[in-house]
Amino acid sequence: MGADNISQVLPADVVSIAQGLDEFIVENEKTARHFLGAIKHPKAIRDIEFSTLNKRTDDKDIPKLLDSLVAGKDVGLMSEAGCPGIADPGAKLAALAHKKSIRVAPLVGPSSLLLSLMASGLNGQRFTFLGYIAVEKAARVKELKTIEHKSKIHKETQLFIETPFRNQHLLEDILANCDGETELCIACNISLPDEFVVTKRIRAWKQTELPDLHKKPTVFLLLG
Repeated sequence: MGADNISQVLPADVVSIAQGLDEFIVENEKTARHFLGAIKHPKAIRDIEFSTLNKRTDDKDIPKLLDSLVAGKDVGLMSEAGCPGIADPGAKLAALAHKKSIRVAPLVGPSSLLLSLMASGLNGQRFTFLGYIAVEKAARVKELKTIEHKSKIHKETQLFIETPFRNQHLLEDILANCDGETELCIACNISLPDEFVVTKRIRAWKQTELPDLHKKPTVFLLLG
């Protein structure tokens, strides 16, 4: 999601709530500080408390992140990109909070997954988000064929993502291994000025100049 167009992607009430917090659990402290500066947080950034929760955080260290919440304080959870808890380490924190009867309040905000599906023209009645698919090429090709088969059988849109620097390789494998009649939507840089959301059949993509997806957050949607 875009980081420099706050008013377009976050409701004013959500910004106001964030401005009222002075403690955050974040995936990346540097970008969290930038975000709070962008929304003009009333407190000096140096006076805001940050704790880190990312893919490198050991599970045994997560309970300590709840200390302030257990004490009755409101704390914000901030994802690096996308929605907290969706393909995101924040899900573990939310699960633990529920076990301790701590209220978890989702705030209205953008989801690149739903925005991509909304714009794709693919089946929005029945869909599955698969997260990241296999990295190793042979395993990835096998998984793509399984995904496509499931989509054809159930008429179900399949959504998946990849680490941005591997996007182009994934796209090449999709085009090389999926049926020509299968529909593929590529949704890249959602909410940014160069946003790209295009749906075509595989055979049409093969005849088109492909977009440059390298290091750009992208959602792939496939419907067999």
